[in-house]
Amino acid sequence: MIEEPFIRLAISLGIGLLIGADRERRKGTGPDRGPAGIRTFALASLAGGMSIAIGGELLLAVTVLGIAALALFAYSRSSSSDPGLTSELALLTTTLLGALAIREPVLAAGFAAVVVILLAGRNRIHRFVRDILTEQELHDVFVFAGVSLVILPLTPDRPIGPFQVLNLRVLWTLAVLLMLISSAGYIALRTFGPRIGLPLTGLTSGFVSSVATIGSMGALVANESALLKSAVAGAVLSTVATVIQMGVVLWITDHATLVALRMPLGLSGAAAAAYAAFFMRRSLAQKPDGAERRGKAFSLPGAIAFAATVSAIIFTSAALRHWLGSAGLLVAAGLAGFADTHAVAISTASLVAAGKISVVDAVPAILIGFTTNTISKIAIASTSGGRQFAFAVIPGLILVLVAAWVGTMIRL
Repeated sequence: MIEEPFIRLAISLGIGLLIGADRERRKGTGPDRGPAGIRTFALASLAGGMSIAIGGELLLAVTVLGIAALALFAYSRSSSSDPGLTSELALLTTTLLGALAIREPVLAAGFAAVVVILLAGRNRIHRFVRDILTEQELHDVFVFAGVSLVILPLTPDRPIGPFQVLNLRVLWTLAVLLMLISSAGYIALRTFGPRIGLPLTGLTSGFVSSVATIGSMGALVANESALLKSAVAGAVLSTVATVIQMGVVLWITDHATLVALRMPLGLSGAAAAAYAAFFMRRSLAQKPDGAERRGKAFSLPGAIAFAATVSAIIFTSAALRHWLGSAGLLVAAGLAGFADTHAVAISTASLVAAGKISVVDAVPAILIGFTTNTISKIAIASTSGGRQFAFAVIPGLILVLVAAWVGTMIRL
């Protein structure tokens, strides 16, 4: 149905009507009213669609130049009362979207919705950027845009190094993922407060490093004991994220390893979720905290250090496997697990995907890394947040570890 030219032209017209409806409400009345409303936008979009349908890119270029000239003339007459260029740029964008609808109607409709949201949310967007975002947070937005939209696409997507196990695109993606998750936790803390924000932060941060998350939650409790219940919920939820992350990593890199670990991951995940649900309920029972907390959304050096750590672990695991055989892999996994179990899962699954080790070798390596990582969590919980924090978090960690090893005894 959507292949019919009439339908595509109708989508072009609809895009113009949609965007024009917003401009019509904002152009005002009287001699000082805006130059373009719903009819102008509808005709501009339809003109773009008809141009590409009849004459191709050449006629579209002529049409766009003509509309650009009209927009420039309208701006010269209204710039004294309204120096903004929003309506004029929106008119040109609508023309191009009308043309795009002829070839990619679904994509054009989606971008039209984005344009309308940007136009309709003008006041909210301005207030958010000017009054809500701090200078540091705006800086973080620019940094994240640079590392994700500029640097990431430029990194090579191929194995490199002596053992051909390092992939710069994958490693930089991990760094970007760390910044994204940290930002999500920061936004949750600012938006919902500690009662809900800290558990959400614990869950999201746990996808990157549950050890670091537990340490940060303990530090919060040490500085402000009133945050105990929320911080414990966040720390425990980070173990849920650990299990989910391991499952996702194995699903992406090697399905056979995921199948072999389905029972350990399933039981440990269920144990972590049940234990977390108990403390989440206690956290939600607290009275809301109205204190505002601001800071950095993420740490770029920390993200780079995490990617470098994963690189070192992957390389070390491959080297030990080459020199010592299966025993070397287990030693490397155990040592790496003290720092981060995600890195062990990534590196081991990468070796399986590359054909360097078998699934039989990968399963104990991942579980050994999971075990030593749990030991790190217990040590951090014992030292970072005091006795109450440790007594609340450690039993859950032990329960999750026992469930994982019990899962290895179950064969389906």
